[in-house]
Amino acid sequence: MRYVSTRGRAPALSFEEAMLAGLARDGGLYVPETWPTLTGADIAGFAGESYEQVAFAVMRPFMGGCFDDAHLTALIARAYAGFGHVARAPLAHIAPNDWILELHHGPTLAFKDFAMQLIGPMIDAVLARRGARATVVGATSGDTGSAAIEAFRGLDRVDVFILYPHGRVSEVQRRQMTTPADANVHAFAVEGDFDACQALVKAMFNDFAFRDALALTAVNSINWARVLAQVVYYFTAAVALGAPARPVAFSAPTGNFGDIFAGYVARNMGLPIAKLIVATNENDILHRTLTTGAHMKAGVTPTITPSMDIEVSSNFERLLFDLYDRDGGAVSELMDELARGGFTLAQGARARMAEGFASGRASQDETRAAIARAYAEAGQVIDPHTAVGLVAAAANRGDPSVPMITLGTAHAAKFPDAVEAACGVRPALPARMADLFDRPERFEVLPNDLGAVEAAIRERARA
Repeated sequence: MRYVSTRGRAPALSFEEAMLAGLARDGGLYVPETWPTLTGADIAGFAGESYEQVAFAVMRPFMGGCFDDAHLTALIARAYAGFGHVARAPLAHIAPNDWILELHHGPTLAFKDFAMQLIGPMIDAVLARRGARATVVGATSGDTGSAAIEAFRGLDRVDVFILYPHGRVSEVQRRQMTTPADANVHAFAVEGDFDACQALVKAMFNDFAFRDALALTAVNSINWARVLAQVVYYFTAAVALGAPARPVAFSAPTGNFGDIFAGYVARNMGLPIAKLIVATNENDILHRTLTTGAHMKAGVTPTITPSMDIEVSSNFERLLFDLYDRDGGAVSELMDELARGGFTLAQGARARMAEGFASGRASQDETRAAIARAYAEAGQVIDPHTAVGLVAAAANRGDPSVPMITLGTAHAAKFPDAVEAACGVRPALPARMADLFDRPERFEVLPNDLGAVEAAIRERARA
């Protein structure tokens, strides 16, 4: 298995090389040269298997010879041993044939744990094999940062630097990033929004002297290994509800397009997915793209769903690569146009996207109402991002015989103020995190300036 850049001007890499590289040197994102597939019998065979067994079967074809079977099995077992539910990603029944896929049972209470708890040990194992060190950098709208810190904290071969938008994450999200005391983790509050943080990370990777000197690697969902790990729970959820004998539909709260793209990968592998619904908040550039064909920036508005307050959805580039018949030159032109304000999809690309995706938009009032309804009707206390997914799912329900699965992306306790205001219940943190608000914080506020951020990282990195 080889990986190619979405912009077509970087050399093809192995899985190991693509995982360590993160972003391609031409600015593109790595994708597999071809999509491996599973047969209906393969998928049906997942019934009754553990999450770890399915993870091995789904991810193994993408990895080439990076890990032998025994090593990969051990890495997967280690990754999910600390989750708080034996099913890892259980389904909650909320209405006739409507379900929430609970992705909050990991150590930082968000879906990012499914990837981070695996990619951390995988990168550490590769570095040990190479006798090398690495500097991990990431931008976060709230959950990626804490998941990355949890995955890499205390590792001797890795230093971790997380950029988050100052004042634009929840207090729980912030404290999960700023209270770990491990010397190899660093949280930087950037004076700007998430898109500014993400742009800084991409700029660091495009500063090749800095990138090479510090052996940078990325843990945002620009890293292919991140997306790959998230493909697994599409399979476990679908099989639990009857796949491949019947199709299922998914609604994914969407910010950086990584989680919904994982569903696209699952469908390319052979999973019968009737609908992939892109659920957006008021920062609805992706919903507007699906409904009008125009992918135009309009500014980011802070909302009660801060992890979705994003306008430049990096992983959308991976989908564009397929929509434009894997023409890296065409994707490069679109990204240049986006930097100037936006672009309009070609007619053929728009038609292909409409065939594979639906979308929905939730206002903040609709989000609050969905939180209240989930509690009143199903006894479920959900976070605001999951609520956005439920709004979009209802708007695109279609055939009631098709199971509708909304991705429950985070624990409600990460957003206690918004949840309490909506349904009257203040969700409590799990016992293992009960002292979070008593722990001392450690972070630095930095300007939205590449030179300042690079200087801060250079001063602290050991690579």
